[in-house]
Amino acid sequence: MKSEAMTHLADRVRMLVGDDPSITEKFMFGGLTFLLNGHILVGCKKDGGILVSVGKDNHEATKARPGATEMVHNGRVISGFFWVDGEAIDDDDALEDWLRFAAQAVAQRPLKPEKPARPRKTPAKR
Repeated sequence: MKSEAMTHLADRVRMLVGDDPSITEKFMFGGLTFLLNGHILVGCKKDGGILVSVGKDNHEATKARPGATEMVHNGRVISGFFWVDGEAIDDDDALEDWLRFAAQAVAQRPLKPEKPARPRKTPAKR
């Protein structure tokens, strides 16, 4: 389910990434996520915040950035992933700075091969 805030944020991200063929879009983590070479770059949240992938090497430096909160899943910190509050990316310069910061880390990863589409489950015959 999309929200106005997420749709607006996704449009802002699209303007910043342009028509880069290495960027794709996919719904994941409850929002629209932009992938760079198959790796998570930035996810747009329904509340207007973002999820960014900054790499494990940048984890500690990212903790000090305004608006950044470590991603926690099942009680465990997911190293290299951060939620960024919507207020921290209110202006396009701030959003572009986060995208550039994340892209530097993600671009170093090898191209991720596309997974073949999984066949849809068909209901059991009665």
